[in-house]
Formats: sequence, structure tokens, C-alpha cells
Amino acid sequence: MTTSLQLPPQAGVGFKPEHFFAIDAAPQPIGFFEIHAENYMGEGGPPHAQLTRLRQDYALSIHGVGLSIGSMQPLDQDHLMRLRGLCDRYQPESFSEHLAWSSHDGIFLNDLLPLPYTEETLARVAEHVDQVQHALKRRLLLENPSTYLLFEDSTIPEVEFLAEVARRSGCGLLLDVNNVFVGATNHRLDPRDYLTSFPFAHVGEIHLSGHAATIDELGAQLLIDSHDTPVTDPVWALYEEVIAKTGPVASLVEWDNDVPEWPVLRSEAVAAEAILDRARHRAAA
Repeated sequence: MTTSLQLPPQAGVGFKPEHFFAIDAAPQPIGFFEIHAENYMGEGGPPHAQLTRLRQDYALSIHGVGLSIGSMQPLDQDHLMRLRGLCDRYQPESFSEHLAWSSHDGIFLNDLLPLPYTEETLARVAEHVDQVQHALKRRLLLENPSTYLLFEDSTIPEVEFLAEVARRSGCGLLLDVNNVFVGATNHRLDPRDYLTSFPFAHVGEIHLSGHAATIDELGAQLLIDSHDTPVTDPVWALYEEVIAKTGPVASLVEWDNDVPEWPVLRSEAVAAEAILDRARHRAAA
């Protein structure tokens, strides 16, 4: 790894093309923007024109959803090289991906699927992360997943799995607080127990988003990581507890479905920044 850029410890949002003109019209109280890498794999056109303009004024995080790092099969080298070209072009302060798999035998499944936490999958994920970092010449942040089921074959707690991947590969971690809340609720666990042993020293970015609540076939509540609503109060509370432990960390609000008008999304970032400000004031007191 050679690139050592870092996002500012401020609140950011996921960039949506429909917000470009509102953002470009005046300076925004936003620390950084994040894009999904797979939306920018083409060479030109309006997406790149907008992103080039945005990059002049704001820090950038690139978030991948298609590397299939948890797959049993080798990484798609063509996809990896396209990612490298994108990172070389925009020199983002951060690149992140998911602890998940999303392709098999050349078929892309258009979802982030879970994997059992075993010694075998640990070795494979660490190897894949190392390959990505070597190809991109930069540190990768690996995101904890939202989960809806648990594998009987799993022998390693998720937090320990993430910590060991970071230790073996030198990668960082992206802590998705909403994913923690969703998974803990679905498995009838306390999200604070999950966070008690989380390796915060490796965290380079935090994600926040909304979720949907439904009822499963057994009549129990099921939360879905839907990214289509404001951040919920319990997730804000959990986030504030995390920031009290870590101090200010680059924090992104994701809103990918039923995208609202720009002022609504901006207000979510302002709320996150207020929590970061309180942490700064406590540290300065």
C-alpha cells in the first residue's frame, strides 16, 4: 500500500446526481461525499463531469458493492482493474467494501450476501482484502454487514472476525452503526454488547442510514437495512455513544432509495455534525 489519504472527521453524505445543481449552487456544510464505485465504471458522460466538479471542492469516499470479497472464488480481476482506474482518476481519501459476497460463477447476484465466520472464510477474506489493497495501492476499509440469519457453521464471533481480518491484512474498518442495530435487533441481541468489543482503533469511517421494520413469518419484528428513511432515534443514540468512545470520525449518512430533496439529506448530515461537535467540545473542555 502506498496511498495514505484520510477523510476529514466530519459528516458527509452519499452523492446523488439529482442533488448536483443544489450542491454546486453554493458551498455546503458537508465534510465529504461518497459514491458507489459501480455507478462510475464508464469512461465519461454526465456522471464523471459532475464528479470531477464535485471533487474540486470536497473530499471523496468511494464505496464498492461488487468486489464479492467473501466469495469462495477468485476476485474478478477485470472489475478490480476498473476500480483501480477509478481510484487513480479521483484519488479518493477513502475506499471501502463490504464483508459479503455477491457473485458466483460469473453471475452477479445484485445483493450483499452473508458468509459463515470460520477459519476458512477468515483466511479467504484476508487474502482477498490483501489482493485488493495491493492492486489499488491503498488501504481498504471493510464494512460490517447487516444480518438476517446466523450460520450454524460459524465458529468466530463477527467482531473477532473483523478484527482478525484487519490484523492479518492491515486494512481498516468501516463501522456501519445502522447495520449493528439491525443485526442485533434481528437476532434479539443488545447492540451495545456487539460494540463493547469492537476494534475501534481500526475504524476509518462510520455509516448511518435508515431502516424499515416488518414482521417475519413467525410474527417477530424484522428490520431491513433499506436506506430509504431518515436515521432512526435509536441509531442516533448508538452513534453518539460510539463517538463518545472514538472521538470525531468521518461519518456518512446513506440514503439510496426514495431519495429525498437535497435539504432533507443535508439536514441529516447537519444532525451528525452536531454530535461530532459535542465530542469536540468535550475533548476541548
